[in-house]
Amino acid sequence: MTFEQLDFATFCIGNLAVRLNIPQREVYNQLKTSGILFDYIIKGYDVLHTFSKEYLMNDIISYMNEKGVKL
Repeated sequence: MTFEQLDFATFCIGNLAVRLNIPQREVYNQLKTSGILFDYIIKGYDVLHTFSKEYLMNDIISYMNEKGVKL
């Protein structure tokens, strides 16, 4: 994992926590256990980091719902 990917993952976790009004640790745990963190956010960094924050948050939340992640 590169520094840019780590920075992006941290950005996503922090903004999702604010958007969903839940602790960052809970967001991290949910993303990690569901595979979204590494298989989608980290692996998709090259494309995902070009999207707006609003689009990105909506996209990740939608994917979390598809995978049955409990929020």
